[in-house]
Amino acid sequence: MRYLTKEWYELCQQTHLHFGLRVHNGAYEFDENLFLRLYKRKEKAHVKEERGMYDLDPRFMLEHDGQVLTRVDKAFGEEEVTEEDQIVYHMPPEERAHIEKLIAEYDIRPPFDEKKCKEEYKESMEWNFQYKAENLPQEIVEQIADIRVFTLDYCTREILQQLKKQSAENRRQLDHVSKEFREVMMVQDIPDEIRSRVQFHDCTVTELLTGDEVVIRFDTRGGFTNINKLTLVAPEILKQDGGIVGSYWLYQELYRIENGYELHVLFDGENMPELIVRCADILAEEE
Repeated sequence: MRYLTKEWYELCQQTHLHFGLRVHNGAYEFDENLFLRLYKRKEKAHVKEERGMYDLDPRFMLEHDGQVLTRVDKAFGEEEVTEEDQIVYHMPPEERAHIEKLIAEYDIRPPFDEKKCKEEYKESMEWNFQYKAENLPQEIVEQIADIRVFTLDYCTREILQQLKKQSAENRRQLDHVSKEFREVMMVQDIPDEIRSRVQFHDCTVTELLTGDEVVIRFDTRGGFTNINKLTLVAPEILKQDGGIVGSYWLYQELYRIENGYELHVLFDGENMPELIVRCADILAEEE
């Protein structure tokens, strides 16, 4: 990748470092009692939210069946609404059957497991403590008295200001790269039809075959296309990291070269693997 690199992607995650943070005077010093109080407060709110979702009766999804719908222009206009301006919504049988299945499962569900909910919250927070410590700018981590309190969204005023400044700088860098990338892409002599053949964002790679052709197959359920096979004709592989199969297709860069195209792909998987291939043609199909 020349522009949409792993470093670029990681920087994308660093443009909202200050979001959700609140200043707390107790965050200047390590205080175990403070952490426990804040943790219990957050844990209680989490359990309440999870219990509410668990006890949400799916019958509410049936309320729209048989509902009278009015054309928007008539509903908000001054003219009288007539029968011709209204329709009765009838839920498709398969949708109703699915909801009724959810209702049946809801009616026999076991009691909400608060203990398990707290255990899962604890595991999640412990992972977040480590993630923050490893992914925040190191010079800021060294100023945080208790990374656990910070992860619960409390910090000092000075830390908050530094994070706002760092987020803004990261955004400026991203905007600069994005502008340069758009300009380079605009001058590539590539037909829109060819560009459309490499749109696999969020599709999962299920198979990658190399040889006289590079063939990639996808599970497209998480993506925005039904095309599930990509073929790169007469390929020259410039880079092929391990771990591509099973990962998600994130972003691509497509360049025009003398005898075809050069495709760069960044995948969302362990260590964010890349694939760079020069080829004579690009084919895409739904198997």
